[in-house]
Amino acid sequence: MMFHVAVTQTVAVAVAFLFILSVNALADQSDGWEHVFAENRAALEAYFARQAAALEAESVVVIPDVDRWPEQRETWRRQLAHSLGLDPMPERGPLDPEITGTLDYDEFTVEKLHFQSLPGLYVTANLYLPREIDEPAPTILYLCGHARRKEDGVSFGNKTAYQHHPAWFARHGYVCLVVDTIQLGEIEGLHHGTHREGMWWWTSLGYTPAGVEAFNAMAALDYLETRPEVDAARIGATGRSGGGIGTLYLSALDERVAVAAPVAGITDIHKHVVDFLTPRHCDCNYFPNPYRFDYARIVSLIAPRPLLIANTDRDPIFPLDGVQRVHAQVRDVYERLDVRENLALAIAAGEHADSQPLRVPVFDWFNRHFKEDAPLIDAPATPFVEEAALRVFDALPEDEIVTRIHETFVPAAETPIPDSVAAWESQRATFLAGLRDYAFRNWPDALPSLEAERAFAETREGVRLEGWRFTSEPGVRLWLHVAWADGPDAPERIALVVADDTTWENALNAFGGVFGDVLPAYPEAEADADAFARSRALLESSNAAVAMVTPRGVGPLSWAAPQSSDAVHLRRCFPIIGQTLDGQRVFDVTRAIMGIRDAAPGIPITVIGNNDMAGVALYAVVMDGETDAVRLVNPPVSHHDGVELIQALRFMDMPQALALALEHSDIILQTSDRSAWEYAQAVAALLGRDDGLRFE
Repeated sequence: MMFHVAVTQTVAVAVAFLFILSVNALADQSDGWEHVFAENRAALEAYFARQAAALEAESVVVIPDVDRWPEQRETWRRQLAHSLGLDPMPERGPLDPEITGTLDYDEFTVEKLHFQSLPGLYVTANLYLPREIDEPAPTILYLCGHARRKEDGVSFGNKTAYQHHPAWFARHGYVCLVVDTIQLGEIEGLHHGTHREGMWWWTSLGYTPAGVEAFNAMAALDYLETRPEVDAARIGATGRSGGGIGTLYLSALDERVAVAAPVAGITDIHKHVVDFLTPRHCDCNYFPNPYRFDYARIVSLIAPRPLLIANTDRDPIFPLDGVQRVHAQVRDVYERLDVRENLALAIAAGEHADSQPLRVPVFDWFNRHFKEDAPLIDAPATPFVEEAALRVFDALPEDEIVTRIHETFVPAAETPIPDSVAAWESQRATFLAGLRDYAFRNWPDALPSLEAERAFAETREGVRLEGWRFTSEPGVRLWLHVAWADGPDAPERIALVVADDTTWENALNAFGGVFGDVLPAYPEAEADADAFARSRALLESSNAAVAMVTPRGVGPLSWAAPQSSDAVHLRRCFPIIGQTLDGQRVFDVTRAIMGIRDAAPGIPITVIGNNDMAGVALYAVVMDGETDAVRLVNPPVSHHDGVELIQALRFMDMPQALALALEHSDIILQTSDRSAWEYAQAVAALLGRDDGLRFE
């Protein structure tokens, strides 16, 4: 497609229109918005409830053939590993273990040690050994929850806060290795990329610290197998809170865990997203979830091995009703496999605390399965060691990668510039398959009716403005506003602007003085007569209509102030149900294009986006496959910089998306870094589409 006059004029008027609507800063969204937020928040909660219910139904474990359970389990195990960033599994090298000191007590000794699960990925640990070991002993891997132990800027590791657990095991004849997590360990890594650091690219890479913790725990099992004191056939895993969810992921993935007892670390996805637990959980609880696993399916991967799920009745961050739903579903699996006795549920009184009533059932569970006589629990779990004495490193190693492991643990795809059309076609197939199978996997299977409804139509001061509501997906109603100059001639071209909050609010300011009584305004629009006059002049000088779509969570559909805590943690809910907010906004824009095409068949459409919404617009054009043109103003050059899509960086990046769009759409790209788009320029030349890509 050549750049023809019509497309160029459409782009010109739309860009000028976008400029008019982007010159003002976004107003403070703290006053006057509450009623809008409340209404949209209720709609979002209903959406999450429907998604969680559908996910739970999809994730139910049905075993039609017991003999084929290992095969079925292995398929789900591979999918879980992939979702955790562990498929392909990073190749573990030499552990290079080193014991840096030993502490002696009457009933046990403690070895202070570290090993490397990858070169430079140090795992600090304490190994508790019974005082007398005549033969290989049952062994426990204890995984820590979140407990900061730090003095004068020096971290002792969260293993020191949980020392009473391994001490109890060692006093009762077990070997017990307690390992630090990367968050709050001696070398302080990061669990809070999306929680508080704005690292949304973790989702685009498919990275989660849960994957690193599971990988480190597997390396800990490797280390335990090297120790002569360990009976490798009798290794159990336990931990509470973050260590509880860590125990789940490890035990689901690695069958060397013979007996598992996750404590206060499991509830179902309904509780996480509908009851909005995400503000209370860091990223080690979650993973981008393209296969839409609920926790019951993950727990079922432990079957038929012995499993105790322990929780308190008033835990506010792992609520009991979700625990009970998980247990009920997993119980069906154990019963189907005829090993009902291998599953137990222990409920103690209390909130989210490391209480003795929770510890006793765990100790008893391991005694039942690892000892012949299952002795009574008659001694409390007591800390014996001064916390600072358990520190492994006197000085942290200079070659550590713990603090930046999130940058390298999951490798981004290598996408060399294709040297032939056949090479491009092969890459294109990979990109499109990745978008279908991961980034947009959980778009609706069937498109509902748009249910387009004109909310208002007014002609004032020479401008025709119409407001339309339409359905993007069930329960998601969007706004589309269309403006053109009043006159005898119908618009010949349509520019579709994908609005962000700034663009929307400035549109309100420009049009609110004339159309304020019909626009969905909040807070009260600050009428800008000059902006309206300039907009009208642009519409009068062209034969184009300018449409503006506000995707979900934007403008009149906002459910929280941008960058607020609620906005951050509501956004975190989407990957938990196998989506991203940006990915669903891409879907919203494709639906707006579809609606415009249905209403005005044959009229050329140019899609316009600015900053992150330029990236959303680009992917909408890619997935639509028929859009005439797209104008991108300062789009992110990589998913590292914006546009959160599940696992996209594992198979492509923004320049590859531009190349995909170039096959069927003309593109104008306004960017300060033309070199960042070299890939797309090379594909344009390869396909003879140089005239379809223009830089400004």
